[in-house]
Parts: sequence; C-alpha cells; structure tokens
Amino acid sequence: MRVTLLSSSALLLSAGAWAQDAPVSYEVSFPNAVHHEAEVAVTFRELEDAPLTVRMSRASPGRYAIHEFAKNVYALRAVDAAGEPLTVTQDDPYSWTVPDHGGEVTVFYTLYGDRADGTYSQIDTTHAHLNMPATLLWAEGLEDRPAEISFEPVSPDWKAATQLVPGDAPMRFTAPDLQYLMDSPTELSDFDLREWTIGEGESAQTIRLAVHHEGTEEDVDSFAEMAKKVVDEQIALFGEAPRFDHGTYTFIAGYLPYVSGDGMEHRNSTVITSSSGLYEAEFDQIGTLSHEFIHAWNVERLRPAELQPFDFTKANPTTSLWFAEGFTSYYGPLTLLRAGEEEVDEYLTSLARTLSYVQNGAGRDLRSPMDMSLRAAFVDAATAIDPDNNANTFVSYYSYGAMIALALDLELRGKFEGLSLDDYMRRLWQKFGKTETPYTHEDLVQTLGEVTGDAAFAEGFFDAYIETRELPDYGPLLAQAGLELAPANPEKAWLGATFETDGPVVKIASNTVRGTPLYEAGLDRGDQIVRIGRFSVKSPADVEAALARHEPGDSVEVAYVSRTGEGSVSVTLAGDPALKITRKEAGEETLSETEQRFREAWLGVGEAE
Repeated sequence: MRVTLLSSSALLLSAGAWAQDAPVSYEVSFPNAVHHEAEVAVTFRELEDAPLTVRMSRASPGRYAIHEFAKNVYALRAVDAAGEPLTVTQDDPYSWTVPDHGGEVTVFYTLYGDRADGTYSQIDTTHAHLNMPATLLWAEGLEDRPAEISFEPVSPDWKAATQLVPGDAPMRFTAPDLQYLMDSPTELSDFDLREWTIGEGESAQTIRLAVHHEGTEEDVDSFAEMAKKVVDEQIALFGEAPRFDHGTYTFIAGYLPYVSGDGMEHRNSTVITSSSGLYEAEFDQIGTLSHEFIHAWNVERLRPAELQPFDFTKANPTTSLWFAEGFTSYYGPLTLLRAGEEEVDEYLTSLARTLSYVQNGAGRDLRSPMDMSLRAAFVDAATAIDPDNNANTFVSYYSYGAMIALALDLELRGKFEGLSLDDYMRRLWQKFGKTETPYTHEDLVQTLGEVTGDAAFAEGFFDAYIETRELPDYGPLLAQAGLELAPANPEKAWLGATFETDGPVVKIASNTVRGTPLYEAGLDRGDQIVRIGRFSVKSPADVEAALARHEPGDSVEVAYVSRTGEGSVSVTLAGDPALKITRKEAGEETLSETEQRFREAWLGVGEAE
C-alpha cells in the first residue's frame, strides 16, 4: 500500500505541473479503481505563516442533512514544497492540521467510493462518478481562492461531463472558488453525449445530455428528444432560460444496474441516476430530469436566504423547502404533461396519489409546511439506526408543497382573471432569481400580494396553508377544470397498514398511523397478524382476502402476537381513504366551455377521449 501511494503521488505531481502556479490545485487518479479507490493530491500555495487546516465536507449542495464524507478518507499525509514530510495532527474526525509548512503544502490521501448518486462518489473500472464534497478536501480560510483540478482517467475512452470550467486539456478544469468547486459533480466515463442549442444570437446557450448506460444510441436519441421538449416547456414557464455560467448546462445521467436512483440539482448541471436502463424503464427517468431542470431557476438562482452561501460543515436548514422543493415537485409532472410527454389521466392519477398522501398525513396535525421543511436534516437521505415515528409526525415537504402549489394555482386562476401560479413564479424569478437576490419568507408573501394586487389574499393564504396546518377544499378547486375528486375505493374495508412476511409469519411492516383501525386497536409495527375474522393469515394476500369479506364499519376479531404475547382484539374497519381525480366527461356528464378553457389554460390539454 505504501509503495502504491508514493508511486501514484509522484505521477500526480508530474501530471499537475501545468497547475504549479495555481493557489489551489488538485490531481485525481484511479490506480486502484477495481477496488473503488482514488488517489488525490491537493496543493495549497502562498500560505500565510500559520497552521493550515484542511477539511472534508459534512454537507453537500442540494442536500439538507449531515453526510460524513470523511469516513472514506485514509492514508493521509502532507509534504512541503521540497517534498519533505510535514507533521499532520488531527483533533476531530473531519479535519487535519499542518502546524508548520513554509508557505506551501501538498496533501495526499486515498478516497474510497462505491455509491453513484447525487450525494456520494463511485469509482470503478467503468467510471468515476464524483460528487465533490464526497471527493475533495479543502482548506479553511482559502474558500475564496480559485482552484484547478486535473484527472488521470482509467481508460483513454473516458470523457468528462461537468460544469467545471474547461482548462487547457480535456481532463483539466478550473473553478472560481470553493462554492463553485463543491457544486460541480463530475462523471468520467465513456458516456454518450447529445447537445443542442437554446436561444439565439447572444442568448444562445448549449444543453448537454451525457448518458452513461448499457443501452443503445437510439435510446439516447429518444431520451434527448423528450428532454428537449421538457426544457422548452420550462423555459416558456419562466419566460426565459437562466444565464448559465460559461453558456452550458449539463445533465449528468447514469442509468446502470450498479448505481442508485437519485436526482440532484446544481448551478449549471444536475445528476440524474437510476439502476434501470432507459428502455427497461420505458424512459420514466424523464420525470426526474423534469424536476431537476426546474431547479435551474427555483433553488439554484431563486434561492432561500438561509442557503446562501452554503455551509459545508453542517446541515443547512431553511423553512422554505415547501416552496423550493414542493413547488418544483408540482411543476415537474405538470410541465411533462404540457410538453406532451405524459397523458392527462396518468397525470391525474399521480396527482390524486400525492393529494391522498398529504390529506391523510397524520403529521399535519403537528407541523405546518414551514415546520416540515426544518425536518429535512433528519430525512433528506440522513441515516440513523433507531426507528422513527415519521408515519405520525412527518409529511414530506416535496408532496406537501406540491399540493400547496396546486391549491394556489387553482385559486389564482379562479379568483383573479388572467392570473395563475405561472405569473407568480415569473415575478419571483424576475425579482429574486434573475438578480440572484436571496429571498426571505416575507418576500414570498409580499410578491404574491403584488401579483394579485390583493395583499390580504396573500397574507391569508400564507397564514392558513403555509404558516399553519390547514388544507383548502380541493373538490371545488378541481371542479373548475371539470375534474371530480372522490374516494377511490369507498366500499373497500381498510385496516390502515401495510404488511410483510417474516419467514412463515405476517407482520405489520411500519408504524401504524393515528386514527387508523389498527392504531386505535393498539397494534403497531412488528406485531404478527395471525387471524382476521375467520381467515388465518399466512401472507399479505390473506389480509386482502379477509378484508374482501367485509365492509367499512364492520367489526372483526384480529388475533395477533406482540411483544407481550398472544392476544385478540375487536377492530372496526374503516373505508379506504385513498382519493381519485377523474375527468367529468369520462362519465356521462358534459364538459362545459368554461371548464374546458380553464383546463386548457392550466394543463395545456382540454377534453380527452
């Protein structure tokens, strides 16, 4: 191991001679890629006569929880400008200090990475998928310095997909400061690339789609055509494209069986990953692409004040994720529909599923959308070994915010002639996104008042649905578009839990939820269900078969085994609370001209067969 480290370090220093005058320069190679290791060397020059402290990040742009990237760093050492070893001390798990250095320090370390998604890094012989906070350490006090980085690829076929600024060779790049460097994920592989131009003349910019996959060229062509329509629709939504730094925006797509599904936005790029190929998934990955590209406006430039600048040493909380992530979650599927890449009934089914989740969420009894946003530090890919009670205490700010966006869009269209949520988003973009002025919660309220000309409406909406825990009545709102909201399965008996097999027994799979039949009966996660009424339960299918013999309101005896032993309890069955949204004309009713116009203006489609 020692020989390998010294050999790779010497190679990196030689390869990095081009950057010898840069204040911060990185060299990254992969001599042991087969075992998921990278070798990294970083040189800090023109240092003051004070100890140098270097760190691995504990947070990553686009994520809101702590991620301990330092756990995958080892074999760290430092040398001075002459290559002589320097003393390195460590007082915490995340940082290392060089007390004396003579003005220049090169730090060498080995990095392990084997998870390809929007947060971590994966290194193997097929690619190097690098999220920079999970890959590069940095120095305290040098955050404003520009940096240069060079990569030594495993294969000469590898290319680089990144928002980093191209240097004087294909594998050499620069970043103006630490914020930009850490925000610049990079995929090194033999990916397929498609490019197209948006805008004209001085406004022309390039969109790049880099796809690392095992499919065909035709798959990428089809996906690129879908992406073009989505990009155009979202530009129309905001009235213009953002001005991307250096004139490019890059989709970094990895669709391979050994990557993890994710989507993660960045200033001029996004990571979109899935373990399914494009063909196998029937190009369903377009949904993630749609969501993430909206972030080029909403979050990356139209940005909450609490996230600017991003702090890489801790979780970055904001009460505005209901807007930043939730409104983005509303527009992702909607722009797919408007772009013709989703059918209206498919869209309505998904919308009803989200509304069911939010409306039936027990967590709304405890927290508003703003409060839920602060829970991101505990749920945004955060890990813990102890069970939680999120089933009763949390409703995702993605879904919650999306349904707030739905309500606001329909209220604006119904109350204010010619206005919609699109107008609100465009006004926010012009005021805070295009100017890159971080917004506050008060800015969101005030701008809604400006758009509507009704400050009382704006304050009332925020007070009722965002600052507190009410939900609007969605039935009348949807009826404006000739859509009917109703229970999906009102005659279906329901216990209010999911079940799983554990060897020969069937157990309640997750925490039961307040107000559901099993919760009220005192049963919870991990309890074994032995019998429901006269049916013995040996599989989840047996639960469904037993319930099919009953109606909502029936009382049945449920035999169980819990931590305290065997028992039985009488359970009153409820009706399935799931919702459905259907087109009025799908039944025997006729869609009115007013409903038709409303639906076309909102969804981009009118009456459907």
